[in-house]
Amino acid sequence: MDDAEWPSEWLRGVLAVCVLRVLADGPTYGYAIAATLADRGLGPVKGGTLYPLLKRLEDAGWVVTEWRAGDGGPGRKYYAMTDAGHDELRRSAALWDAFATVTSTIVADGASRPSRTEEELV
Repeated sequence: MDDAEWPSEWLRGVLAVCVLRVLADGPTYGYAIAATLADRGLGPVKGGTLYPLLKRLEDAGWVVTEWRAGDGGPGRKYYAMTDAGHDELRRSAALWDAFATVTSTIVADGASRPSRTEEELV
């Protein structure tokens, strides 16, 4: 989607699996995670959404953190997936794929049918 934002309720449902997928490519820091998600078409993810999510992933044991010195600036907190995080990514990605298939089928089926009037529904 160009310059449009996805509905926030959709993002809440898929953001964790998307963040885990970004982290599967290797350790990185919050701003880079947000930039990667935006570059891949998810749109902007605000820090007030991303950092609490990263904390929840850490609390679940799926992510570990490490402070690293910055290049000429302040240090950065890096996030890396644990083995349990990789397991969770596989599990949640499979569930999301199944859910997306089901919802796509429902939406496509509804889009191909003519609308019913209120009288037809009663």
